Amino acid sequence: MNDRPLTLMAVHAHPDDEATGTGGVLARYAAEGIRTVLVTCTDGGCGDGPGGVKPGDPGHDPAAVALMRRQELEASCEVLKVSHLEMLDYADSGMMGWPTNDAPGSFWQTPVEECAARLAELLRRYQPDVVVTYDENGFYGHPDHIQANRITMAALAMTALTPKVYWTTAPRSAMQRFGEVMREFGADWQEPDPAAATAMAEIGLPDEEITTWVDTTAFGGQKFNALAAHASQGENIFFLRMGQERFTELMGVETFARVQDTTGAAVPENDLFAGLR
Repeated sequence: MNDRPLTLMAVHAHPDDEATGTGGVLARYAAEGIRTVLVTCTDGGCGDGPGGVKPGDPGHDPAAVALMRRQELEASCEVLKVSHLEMLDYADSGMMGWPTNDAPGSFWQTPVEECAARLAELLRRYQPDVVVTYDENGFYGHPDHIQANRITMAALAMTALTPKVYWTTAPRSAMQRFGEVMREFGADWQEPDPAAATAMAEIGLPDEEITTWVDTTAFGGQKFNALAAHASQGENIFFLRMGQERFTELMGVETFARVQDTTGAAVPENDLFAGLR
């Protein structure tokens, strides 16, 4: 036995992603004395600028946006009690199809092996017992999320480590309610065309295929406040319109697909560390 602390590593694409999909587990496990490591792959420079100015519009300064989002990320980590923040700081690639996808130095354009080698060093340093990232489609097809999945799986293959590995997901039963909730809180939500509707139907997993359901209700306030720390992106974070109580009701369980395991812990499970303690 060694005295290395149990460790959770979450690999995310942008500042604010840590709060949306894993804010609950980061806060919960930190409160349980588990070391939490957040790796953020991009600088978030394709986010909204001050006053809501959009990427590509006059006055949008990616470098200034990246600095602002770094400060917001650090504030979010403070709220979630994240033990260690590591930033790979690749240029934000923007949404799929944006010209920024092709920009030299963007995360999407950087070879997987190059990024994975850097992440592998962090894996060796922290030796996480649990690693969390996105699925192969980046949950909804964002290039930086897809790249985060690719480099995480490649980095794990470069090491001799055998952590439990999870991909964030959502139950299809919840996704079916998503548009309804968006409209309830005044989001500009239009019925998607048939092609988009088909793509949306593929987001998440059927409930019975979700391996891990983690109750983070007790940490809903921290998750909400971590999202709120990303104030510059508030226009895009419709969840904040709900208020903390309704947000916690709807977002109080975080769900995952377990894709690597050596513990033999039975599924479905309610703890990312099942079989490890």
